[in-house]
Amino acid sequence: MSALFEIILPVFLVLGSGYVAVWRGYFTDSAVDGLMRFSQNFAIPLLLFRAISTLDLAHGYNAGLMISYYTGSVASFAAGLIGARFLFSRPWEESVAIGFAALFTNTVLLGLPIMERAYGPTSLAPNFAIISIHAPFCYFLGITTMEVLRNKGASPMRMLSATLRAMFRNALMLAIGAGFLFNLSGLTLAGPLSEAMNLIVRAALPTALFALGGILYRYRPDGDLRIVAWVCGLSLFLHPTIAYFMSTVVFSLPKGMMHSAVLTAAMAPGVNAFIFANIYGAGRRVAASAVLAGTALSVLSITFWLTVLGA
Repeated sequence: MSALFEIILPVFLVLGSGYVAVWRGYFTDSAVDGLMRFSQNFAIPLLLFRAISTLDLAHGYNAGLMISYYTGSVASFAAGLIGARFLFSRPWEESVAIGFAALFTNTVLLGLPIMERAYGPTSLAPNFAIISIHAPFCYFLGITTMEVLRNKGASPMRMLSATLRAMFRNALMLAIGAGFLFNLSGLTLAGPLSEAMNLIVRAALPTALFALGGILYRYRPDGDLRIVAWVCGLSLFLHPTIAYFMSTVVFSLPKGMMHSAVLTAAMAPGVNAFIFANIYGAGRRVAASAVLAGTALSVLSITFWLTVLGA
């Protein structure tokens, strides 16, 4: 158990430092916003670009790995949407936003540092494979579902256009696309450019964790706590349970891939859950509360799954 805390505690101490810094007034909201913009628009995109551009695509993109992880994602989205609509009687648009909160796991800001702490930097290749299609997949599923419900009778081309516009405004997806371009073409960066990128990349995860802590301070638990509990249960337990079953029973994946699929699935809802809700003006209180509560509860879920995986 002490070893598990050695894995988890440093990550949450950095996150908690950001929370306390904003709470006590040592760090302003505008400073946190600037730090998060640096992380999300520069440092993390460069981290993903470097990872994808050097990823062994033949080894990293294992069909069983992707199916194991994304079967749980789709199941969580469907359960979140249907539960919000029929168990809690929420409007359809709000139900989609709540389903998206159960769908969009924090694969980067929590998933990468936890996996690295647990299994080392060399274990991250399957994580990068999952992450490389995570935002495109989740946004495509969420936006398409929302646009279908909002634009009943609209032409398929109009809905596709709205979906693509929303997806390709995201710096993470542009970086992933550039990474694939470099990987497939064999292009490389000149030495000084590569070293400069590495300097920024080393700041990506700690600054993102600190900024995430500051942002979470704004998200007071609010809304229907039963729905928040529903979303957290789907995100923290249903998703990794399905990933564990698929990766061990259905596909018998190598341990490294199985660890990546299950641990990544066990992360809390990401901040993009609130961003998606904010775009459509639906389910914002539930999404914000799920991000905050899920991040706090993920200490327990991560400890549980690390124990199951024998970390």
